Amino acid sequence: MNKMTVRDIDVAGKKVLVRVDFNVPVDLKTGEITDDSRIRASLPTIKYLLERKASIILMSHFGRPKGKVVNDMRLAPVAKRLSQILKQPVKTTDDCIGPEVEKAVKALKPGDVLLLENLRFHAEEEAGDAGFAKALASLGDIYVNDAFGTSHRAHASISGIARYLPAVAGFLLEKEINTLGSLIEKPAHPFTALFGGAKVSDKVAVLKNIMKKVDCLLIGGGMAATFLKAQSYNVGTSLVETESVETAAGLLKEAKKSGVRILLPVDAVVADELNSESKAEVVAIDKIPPMKMIADIGPKTVALFSQELKRSKTVFWNGPMGVHEIPQFAKGTHALAKLIAGLKATTVVGGGSTAEVIDSMGLTDKVTFVSTGGGASLEFLGGDELPGVTALRDKK
Repeated sequence: MNKMTVRDIDVAGKKVLVRVDFNVPVDLKTGEITDDSRIRASLPTIKYLLERKASIILMSHFGRPKGKVVNDMRLAPVAKRLSQILKQPVKTTDDCIGPEVEKAVKALKPGDVLLLENLRFHAEEEAGDAGFAKALASLGDIYVNDAFGTSHRAHASISGIARYLPAVAGFLLEKEINTLGSLIEKPAHPFTALFGGAKVSDKVAVLKNIMKKVDCLLIGGGMAATFLKAQSYNVGTSLVETESVETAAGLLKEAKKSGVRILLPVDAVVADELNSESKAEVVAIDKIPPMKMIADIGPKTVALFSQELKRSKTVFWNGPMGVHEIPQFAKGTHALAKLIAGLKATTVVGGGSTAEVIDSMGLTDKVTFVSTGGGASLEFLGGDELPGVTALRDKK
């Protein structure tokens, strides 16, 4: 990565504004954080700054409050968990800008940690408002972006703030860019990419870009129905992105022309409806009943995909193979997750629901890298520049 990092700038005794992604899942009944992996992912940067006696001002969004104060989306539970992990107090504010915040920042001593209130309580954050960015920037001496998962957004705290302060990358952002970049620049072959999830349209750019690098593409999940439709299969009542059928057909044609193999499901788990009461049935892909929908890949597809993955030296996986939230439709996703975790290969997992699956199965430390950004990782691998990375200082 040709961007300056926190290593390249003197932070000792400075007030350092750090954009983190603490948008963690919380149990609405208890208010307890159910997965703190995003908090822990920023620990290397936070600890580095603490060791150098910087005053740390953390900024994050949480949920989608749409520019209004929503009490259930306050960051106090996150501050509490971070305090437990760091074994030191993490101070909080009731807002992220304004006189009270300025007072709290002014009172910070070297080694103190302050977490500002949810940035998205202000509509100006997502609008990328220059005045809001300037108000945030006035709180610190240096800006560090360690929020890869939001770096594809041109928000005030992501790219706007970098116009007013020396802006560098945190260690998490650096690791994300270097790891994902190596997939495009110098992957070990055979290189297999496994894609699932609901929509083809979300992944067109990354499919086109990664196709130039991979030896094989495996397509499962809801998006497989659109590819199957492009090959004139009857997919019953499965959700098909009609506007993407032609795109899928074009991708299949392009892959054949460039010598890249695309493997689609050969069998599927189907059901009348996608709920826990539905009865699951395995059928061949050309035998899907007219009134049933695809809910998961079938056992023969798991075996087919597994065979391909076992011979790979590099694997990238983004998107579940079925409706993994419902146990009877999660078998394909879980089988491939276990297999990938056991491979002697470079295994990179895209963020979002794929990362949640890996974490819930206790396999995070069994894969090479789990990205903290779903949309950001796809946009980066699709060849797009990320506003939050572009805004940082270049290395000299």
